[in-house]
Amino acid sequence: MRLGSRYKSQSVNGSVRNGRNLTCSIKGSHFIPNNNRDYVFLRRESPVDKDKLAVNFGTEITKIVPGYVSTEVDARLSFDTETTIKKARRIIELYKEAGIDKSRILIKIASTWEGIQAAKVLEKEGITCNLTLIFSIAQAIAVAEVGGTLISPFVGRIMDWYKKNDGVDGYEPANDPGVKSVTKIYNYYKKHGYKTIVMGASFRNTEEILELAGCDRLTIAPALLEKLTAATDPVEKKLDAEKAAEMDTAKIDMDEKTFRWMMNEDAMATEKLAEGIRNFSKDIVKLENIIKEKTVKN
Repeated sequence: MRLGSRYKSQSVNGSVRNGRNLTCSIKGSHFIPNNNRDYVFLRRESPVDKDKLAVNFGTEITKIVPGYVSTEVDARLSFDTETTIKKARRIIELYKEAGIDKSRILIKIASTWEGIQAAKVLEKEGITCNLTLIFSIAQAIAVAEVGGTLISPFVGRIMDWYKKNDGVDGYEPANDPGVKSVTKIYNYYKKHGYKTIVMGASFRNTEEILELAGCDRLTIAPALLEKLTAATDPVEKKLDAEKAAEMDTAKIDMDEKTFRWMMNEDAMATEKLAEGIRNFSKDIVKLENIIKEKTVKN
């Protein structure tokens, strides 16, 4: 199969809403999409409901994009299991009020131990979760063991850390640390029969994407999608569930002590997870500040 034809037919099957996306969406505008009319003014008289704001945008996206739409729980709750659960339930309830079934929604949660435990509860309630900021096999295993629907391992951010740490400009595609990390997770899942979807994210180039051909899902920036669409080279399947099932991969029983120790021993994963949470939190604060600036009186 040629690359262009493949990606033209499968370029979009999901979307993600988070603080950065929402910040970009409302910057320069005084309006928020609303189900009951085209737009609603932001008002000073009452605080803006950020959950409702995210759901309003997510609702509009469901009209355009098939498949899941991810909506993020406030990253500042990344170490608060109970409040994350409450926040997720409210987001799902708001979608229900908007006429969107929960089967269309992924609740996006940072892959801390506390976030993963929140996902454990939510998944049992039929609320599907996207565990994001995956940088290690420990996180991936913990998510799979609680029945998480989907993980987002960040390929490019892993490579960024290793480039700086190793003092190099780059890697051959097959030796890219981000590619190797996702490949390891994928093979582990398929070996041990986990159903959690592996969705590679945060790509820096098309070579990383092609090295993960065969992965369950990939989330790809428009610029890289355009390059893939224009390409005519054949695509070689690099990840194969049947081959992975035959590999000699030992199973790790994950508990909190094991999780925290494995994270402690992985400097990259520890640093990038913390950095990711900080950056997501900064985006939420930016969003809050923009909303304050954009509020208008009747």
